[in-house]
Amino acid sequence: MRFFRLAILLTFLVALSLSPFSIAHTSPKSAQPDPIADEDLIASYHGVEADVASGNDDLPGGIREEIPLKYVNRYNEWKEEFLSTDAGRSQWNYYHNNPNFTLNIVVARENAEGATTGKYKWNDAGQLVGATITLGIRLDEGYPNPIYFPVMNSLVPNDSQARISGNTLAATKLAHEFGHVNRTGKVDSTVYQLQTQLIPQYNKIFLSNGRNPNDPRLVELSQKIGGTPVQIWEDREYWGEANAMMYLRDRVTEESLRCTLFSKIRHSVDLYAKDYEPRFLEIARVTPPARKICGWQ
Repeated sequence: MRFFRLAILLTFLVALSLSPFSIAHTSPKSAQPDPIADEDLIASYHGVEADVASGNDDLPGGIREEIPLKYVNRYNEWKEEFLSTDAGRSQWNYYHNNPNFTLNIVVARENAEGATTGKYKWNDAGQLVGATITLGIRLDEGYPNPIYFPVMNSLVPNDSQARISGNTLAATKLAHEFGHVNRTGKVDSTVYQLQTQLIPQYNKIFLSNGRNPNDPRLVELSQKIGGTPVQIWEDREYWGEANAMMYLRDRVTEESLRCTLFSKIRHSVDLYAKDYEPRFLEIARVTPPARKICGWQ
């Protein structure tokens, strides 16, 4: 899976240089996954992840929207688009009506065309009780790279595909962030926080040892945190993208357009995320009509 991803990365990066989602490196990856390069690819959309918080401070529960007045109208359009689907409504209502969890949604000027989720908060029992989704002010513009974001990237317009509205693009990004919250609530809080603590240490050693992933120190760190940084990031991002695909499954009801999008998703998954294909295939299989799953086997 990674061999094909790395082999074509240079071509992709040249094309991406014309995109608002720029990244720091312009050379092809080596045969070994490079956690620094992959971190740059993720940061090109997510920006800098917010700090992880912990503790058991009293939280009001529900969804708290902190939207500057000048951005309220556009945010409401994105929200309305997200809530136009069964997947969007059920997830929104789950957090809105949850007295034991506070989800903050913020619109900010930083990382204007991207979004990030962080400031996770756990109680003393290790249960996730809070998180913050930060949306850029131009969330309805810009398409993340296909390596970690095959679903959002499927919305890139081409000659044979009608352009998807900016509000749908923004809602797809919002669905991706909800996917992060959904998944983080299911993982072991101790492991997640240990990963957050030790991944920078892993990267620091990797940069200082000649980029040798077989360094015994890195092998030991990988065992402690349940994988390499690349494996951890892949797992997190593809859960977010699976949730984004659920939103698109509900939102795009015109069969030929949905099949076009699903076929593009499948192509990117084949190239970059083959090990994670079952997450996306499961969604494709439950998409009506069941007899046709748009190029998926």
